[in-house]
Amino acid sequence: MAEGDAPAGPTTLAGKIETLFQVVRRPDRETFTNEEVAKACREATGETFSATYVWQLRTGRRDNPTKRHLEALAQFFQVPVAYFFDDDQGAAITRELELLGVLRDAGVRSVALRALTLSPEGIDTLNDMIDVLVRHEGKTRTHGRGGIEED
Repeated sequence: MAEGDAPAGPTTLAGKIETLFQVVRRPDRETFTNEEVAKACREATGETFSATYVWQLRTGRRDNPTKRHLEALAQFFQVPVAYFFDDDQGAAITRELELLGVLRDAGVRSVALRALTLSPEGIDTLNDMIDVLVRHEGKTRTHGRGGIEED
């Protein structure tokens, strides 16, 4: 998306569609193109569905798609169509999508999978350690080639 084209947020139709593009990825982890999504939606609905139309939906320039278009988008991104219609369910699905997006990172996924074997006390300790690391990394930032600058 070009600068200035960002949707208002995941509560708007454009924001919800953009969230799907950012979190649901191709197997090679690249984002789907507008054309890829449009083609799949055309095939699913048999209706007109262009890459330009997808871009317009993503940027909020068009905000009144047909139910059939939303169903095709939901099918493509493998989310319930209620994601677009029900704000509470949409928010819950967005949280799940964000978690899935984070778990794409192999390091995060490895920590999460290893944490599954911990006791509740071990989980509490791990959470405490993560809190310390987050605070520490918030106080320092990398500067240049590996140097660290204290805030």
